[in-house]
Amino acid sequence: MSSDLFKFGIFKKQAHILFVMGLFSICLLPARASEFADTVARVKQSVVGIGTVLSTRRPPFKFSGTGFAVGDGNLILTNAHVVSTTLDREKFEHWVVVTGGEKQRKVLPVKIVAKDEDHDLALLKIDTKLPPLILAPNARVREGNEYGFTGFPIGAVLGLYPVTHRAYISAITPIAIPASSTKQLDRNKINRLRESYQVLQLDAIAYPGNSGSPLYDPNTGEVIGILNMVFVKQSKENVLSQPSGISYAIPAKYAQLLLNKAGSSGSP
Repeated sequence: MSSDLFKFGIFKKQAHILFVMGLFSICLLPARASEFADTVARVKQSVVGIGTVLSTRRPPFKFSGTGFAVGDGNLILTNAHVVSTTLDREKFEHWVVVTGGEKQRKVLPVKIVAKDEDHDLALLKIDTKLPPLILAPNARVREGNEYGFTGFPIGAVLGLYPVTHRAYISAITPIAIPASSTKQLDRNKINRLRESYQVLQLDAIAYPGNSGSPLYDPNTGEVIGILNMVFVKQSKENVLSQPSGISYAIPAKYAQLLLNKAGSSGSP
Protein backbone atom coordinates (compact mmCIF):
# COMPACT_ATOMS: atom_id res chain seq x y z
CA MET A 1 0.00 0.00 0.00
CA SER A 2 2.73 2.44 0.96
CA SER A 3 4.59 1.47 -2.21
CA ASP A 4 1.54 2.34 -4.30
CA LEU A 5 1.18 5.67 -2.52
CA PHE A 6 4.86 6.30 -3.09
CA LYS A 7 4.48 5.63 -6.83
CA PHE A 8 1.38 7.80 -6.92
CA GLY A 9 3.31 10.60 -5.22
CA ILE A 10 6.07 10.38 -7.81
CA PHE A 11 3.46 10.41 -10.59
CA LYS A 12 1.84 13.53 -9.13
CA LYS A 13 5.23 15.23 -8.86
CA GLN A 14 6.11 14.37 -12.48
CA ALA A 15 2.73 15.58 -13.67
CA HIS A 16 3.20 18.83 -11.77
CA ILE A 17 6.65 19.34 -13.36
CA LEU A 18 5.26 18.67 -16.85
CA PHE A 19 2.37 21.05 -16.21
CA VAL A 20 4.74 23.82 -15.11
CA MET A 21 7.00 23.19 -18.11
CA GLY A 22 3.99 23.39 -20.39
CA LEU A 23 2.96 26.72 -18.91
CA PHE A 24 6.53 27.97 -19.27
CA SER A 25 6.59 26.98 -22.95
CA ILE A 26 3.24 28.62 -23.60
CA CYS A 27 4.49 31.81 -21.98
CA LEU A 28 7.58 31.78 -24.20
CA LEU A 29 5.74 31.43 -27.51
CA PRO A 30 4.14 34.89 -27.62
CA ALA A 31 7.42 36.47 -26.56
CA ARG A 32 9.27 34.80 -29.43
CA ALA A 33 6.60 35.75 -31.95
CA SER A 34 6.66 39.31 -30.65
CA GLU A 35 10.45 39.36 -30.86
CA PHE A 36 10.40 38.29 -34.51
CA ALA A 37 7.69 40.86 -35.29
CA ASP A 38 9.88 43.57 -33.76
CA THR A 39 12.82 42.39 -35.88
CA VAL A 40 10.73 42.46 -39.05
CA ALA A 41 9.60 46.02 -38.28
CA ARG A 42 13.26 47.09 -38.01
CA VAL A 43 14.40 45.21 -41.11
CA LYS A 44 11.64 46.69 -43.28
CA GLN A 45 13.07 50.16 -42.70
CA SER A 46 16.30 49.02 -44.37
CA VAL A 47 14.86 47.07 -47.31
CA VAL A 48 14.43 48.81 -50.68
CA GLY A 49 13.04 48.02 -54.10
CA ILE A 50 15.48 48.48 -56.98
CA GLY A 51 14.66 49.37 -60.57
CA THR A 52 15.07 51.86 -63.37
CA VAL A 53 13.15 55.01 -64.23
CA LEU A 54 12.50 56.15 -67.79
CA SER A 55 10.20 59.15 -68.09
CA THR A 56 8.87 58.16 -71.53
CA ARG A 57 7.93 54.65 -70.38
CA ARG A 58 4.52 53.72 -68.95
CA PRO A 59 4.82 53.11 -66.11
CA PRO A 60 8.12 54.98 -65.74
CA PHE A 61 9.43 52.65 -63.00
CA LYS A 62 10.56 49.13 -63.94
CA PHE A 63 11.23 46.85 -60.96
CA SER A 64 14.38 44.73 -60.95
CA GLY A 65 14.94 43.30 -57.44
CA THR A 66 15.45 43.88 -53.73
CA GLY A 67 18.29 45.43 -51.76
CA PHE A 68 19.03 46.58 -48.21
CA ALA A 69 21.04 49.28 -46.49
CA VAL A 70 24.44 48.44 -44.97
CA GLY A 71 27.56 50.25 -43.80
CA ASP A 72 26.81 53.84 -42.82
CA GLY A 73 23.30 53.56 -44.25
CA ASN A 74 24.02 55.14 -47.62
CA LEU A 75 25.15 51.86 -49.21
CA ILE A 76 22.70 49.34 -50.67
CA LEU A 77 23.62 45.68 -51.04
CA THR A 78 21.96 43.54 -53.71
CA ASN A 79 22.69 40.90 -56.37
CA ALA A 80 24.82 41.91 -59.34
CA HIS A 81 22.24 40.52 -61.77
CA VAL A 82 19.60 42.85 -60.27
CA VAL A 83 21.51 45.84 -61.72
CA SER A 84 22.80 44.20 -64.90
CA THR A 85 20.30 45.78 -67.33
CA THR A 86 21.82 48.03 -69.99
CA LEU A 87 20.35 51.50 -69.53
CA ASP A 88 19.03 53.71 -72.32
CA ARG A 89 21.34 56.65 -71.63
CA GLU A 90 20.03 58.68 -74.55
CA LYS A 91 16.60 58.80 -72.91
CA PHE A 92 18.11 59.38 -69.45
CA GLU A 93 17.10 56.03 -67.98
CA HIS A 94 18.69 55.63 -64.54
CA TRP A 95 18.79 53.37 -61.50
CA VAL A 96 16.71 54.20 -58.43
CA VAL A 97 15.72 52.65 -55.12
CA VAL A 98 12.24 52.89 -53.60
CA THR A 99 12.06 53.24 -49.82
CA GLY A 100 9.40 53.65 -47.13
CA GLY A 101 5.77 52.59 -46.90
CA GLU A 102 2.85 53.79 -48.96
CA LYS A 103 2.52 57.10 -47.08
CA GLN A 104 6.27 57.81 -46.87
CA ARG A 105 7.46 56.36 -50.15
CA LYS A 106 10.56 57.94 -51.69
CA VAL A 107 12.29 57.33 -55.00
CA LEU A 108 16.04 57.94 -54.67
CA PRO A 109 18.64 57.99 -57.45
CA VAL A 110 21.43 55.49 -56.95
CA LYS A 111 24.77 54.69 -58.53
CA ILE A 112 26.67 51.41 -58.72
CA VAL A 113 29.95 51.65 -56.82
CA ALA A 114 31.23 48.05 -56.74
CA LYS A 115 30.46 44.58 -58.08
CA ASP A 116 31.55 41.03 -57.32
CA GLU A 117 30.49 39.03 -60.36
CA ASP A 118 31.88 35.75 -58.97
CA HIS A 119 29.43 35.88 -56.04
CA ASP A 120 26.73 37.88 -57.85
CA LEU A 121 26.85 40.83 -55.46
CA ALA A 122 26.66 44.58 -56.05
CA LEU A 123 27.03 47.65 -53.88
CA LEU A 124 25.05 50.80 -54.65
CA LYS A 125 25.16 54.27 -53.13
CA ILE A 126 22.42 56.77 -52.31
CA ASP A 127 22.73 60.39 -51.16
CA THR A 128 20.72 59.88 -47.99
CA LYS A 129 21.01 57.37 -45.13
CA LEU A 130 18.70 54.52 -44.16
CA PRO A 131 18.88 52.39 -40.99
CA PRO A 132 21.62 49.88 -41.90
CA LEU A 133 21.52 46.15 -41.26
CA ILE A 134 24.54 44.48 -39.71
CA LEU A 135 26.30 41.71 -41.62
CA ALA A 136 27.25 38.62 -39.63
CA PRO A 137 29.92 36.98 -41.80
CA ASN A 138 31.23 34.85 -38.93
CA ALA A 139 27.87 33.66 -37.62
CA ARG A 140 27.65 29.93 -37.02
CA VAL A 141 25.10 28.81 -39.60
CA ARG A 142 23.89 25.24 -39.27
CA GLU A 143 21.44 23.09 -41.18
CA GLY A 144 18.15 23.30 -39.31
CA ASN A 145 18.63 26.90 -38.15
CA GLU A 146 15.64 29.15 -38.79
CA TYR A 147 15.91 32.61 -40.35
CA GLY A 148 13.74 35.27 -41.92
CA PHE A 149 13.98 37.06 -45.24
CA THR A 150 12.19 40.21 -46.38
CA GLY A 151 11.84 41.49 -49.91
CA PHE A 152 9.53 42.09 -52.84
CA PRO A 153 8.39 38.75 -54.34
CA ILE A 154 7.16 39.19 -57.92
CA GLY A 155 8.09 42.84 -57.59
CA ALA A 156 5.67 45.61 -58.42
CA VAL A 157 2.99 43.17 -59.60
CA LEU A 158 1.79 42.77 -56.01
CA GLY A 159 2.72 46.32 -55.07
CA LEU A 160 5.93 47.51 -53.46
CA TYR A 161 5.13 46.23 -50.00
CA PRO A 162 7.89 44.26 -48.23
CA VAL A 163 6.94 40.63 -47.64
CA THR A 164 8.55 38.47 -44.95
CA HIS A 165 9.00 34.68 -44.86
CA ARG A 166 10.59 32.24 -42.45
CA ALA A 167 13.08 29.69 -43.79
CA TYR A 168 15.14 26.84 -42.43
CA ILE A 169 18.64 26.13 -43.70
CA SER A 170 17.96 22.83 -45.40
CA ALA A 171 21.51 22.34 -46.74
CA ILE A 172 24.86 24.04 -47.08
CA THR A 173 25.82 23.01 -50.58
CA PRO A 174 28.25 23.81 -53.43
CA ILE A 175 27.06 26.46 -55.88
CA ALA A 176 27.63 24.07 -58.78
CA ILE A 177 27.41 20.31 -59.16
CA PRO A 178 29.30 18.14 -61.69
CA ALA A 179 27.33 17.41 -64.85
CA SER A 180 26.61 13.88 -66.01
CA SER A 181 27.11 14.95 -69.62
CA THR A 182 29.22 17.59 -71.40
CA LYS A 183 26.01 18.76 -73.07
CA GLN A 184 24.92 20.12 -69.69
CA LEU A 185 28.02 22.30 -69.39
CA ASP A 186 28.34 25.92 -70.43
CA ARG A 187 31.00 28.55 -69.79
CA ASN A 188 29.34 29.85 -66.61
CA LYS A 189 28.99 26.41 -65.07
CA ILE A 190 32.55 25.43 -65.94
CA ASN A 191 33.85 28.59 -64.25
CA ARG A 192 31.77 27.96 -61.12
CA LEU A 193 32.91 24.33 -60.93
CA ARG A 194 36.51 25.54 -61.01
CA GLU A 195 35.92 28.11 -58.27
CA SER A 196 33.11 26.44 -56.35
CA TYR A 197 31.98 27.71 -52.96
CA GLN A 198 29.21 26.92 -50.50
CA VAL A 199 25.76 28.53 -50.66
CA LEU A 200 22.78 28.27 -48.32
CA GLN A 201 19.84 26.18 -49.50
CA LEU A 202 16.49 27.16 -47.97
CA ASP A 203 13.23 25.29 -47.56
CA ALA A 204 11.09 28.38 -48.30
CA ILE A 205 9.90 29.41 -51.75
CA ALA A 206 11.22 32.76 -52.90
CA TYR A 207 10.61 34.49 -56.22
CA PRO A 208 12.81 36.44 -58.66
CA GLY A 209 11.77 39.72 -57.00
CA ASN A 210 13.33 38.39 -53.78
CA SER A 211 16.79 38.50 -55.33
CA GLY A 212 18.90 40.70 -53.07
CA SER A 213 16.72 40.22 -49.97
CA PRO A 214 18.51 39.91 -46.62
CA LEU A 215 18.44 36.53 -44.88
CA TYR A 216 18.62 37.40 -41.21
CA ASP A 217 18.49 36.15 -37.64
CA PRO A 218 14.87 36.45 -36.42
CA ASN A 219 16.00 37.72 -33.01
CA THR A 220 18.82 40.13 -33.82
CA GLY A 221 18.22 41.06 -37.46
CA GLU A 222 21.87 40.32 -38.31
CA VAL A 223 22.26 39.27 -41.95
CA ILE A 224 23.79 35.87 -42.65
CA GLY A 225 23.04 35.71 -46.38
CA ILE A 226 21.65 37.42 -49.47
CA LEU A 227 18.81 35.73 -51.38
CA ASN A 228 19.66 34.76 -54.93
CA MET A 229 17.06 33.41 -57.35
CA VAL A 230 18.90 33.43 -60.69
CA PHE A 231 22.68 33.14 -60.42
CA VAL A 232 22.76 29.98 -58.27
CA LYS A 233 20.01 28.16 -60.15
CA GLN A 234 21.95 28.55 -63.41
CA SER A 235 24.58 26.29 -61.88
CA LYS A 236 22.57 24.03 -59.57
CA GLU A 237 19.43 23.41 -61.58
CA ASN A 238 20.23 23.81 -65.25
CA VAL A 239 19.49 20.10 -65.78
CA LEU A 240 15.89 20.53 -64.59
CA SER A 241 13.12 21.24 -67.09
CA GLN A 242 10.94 22.78 -64.39
CA PRO A 243 11.96 25.08 -61.48
CA SER A 244 12.44 23.14 -58.24
CA GLY A 245 11.00 25.75 -55.88
CA ILE A 246 14.19 25.54 -53.83
CA SER A 247 15.69 28.87 -52.78
CA TYR A 248 19.31 29.84 -52.19
CA ALA A 249 21.34 32.56 -50.51
CA ILE A 250 24.92 33.78 -50.89
CA PRO A 251 26.72 33.73 -47.50
CA ALA A 252 27.27 37.15 -45.91
CA LYS A 253 31.05 36.72 -45.76
CA TYR A 254 31.30 37.51 -49.48
CA ALA A 255 29.23 40.66 -49.01
CA GLN A 256 31.55 41.67 -46.17
CA LEU A 257 34.56 41.27 -48.45
CA LEU A 258 32.89 43.51 -51.04
CA LEU A 259 32.16 46.16 -48.41
CA ASN A 260 35.75 45.99 -47.16
CA LYS A 261 36.99 46.47 -50.72
CA ALA A 262 34.72 49.51 -51.06
CA GLY A 263 36.06 50.92 -47.78
CA SER A 264 33.10 50.17 -45.51
CA SER A 265 32.98 47.80 -42.53
CA GLY A 266 29.35 46.79 -42.93
CA SER A 267 28.56 47.86 -39.40
CA PRO A 268 26.61 51.02 -38.48
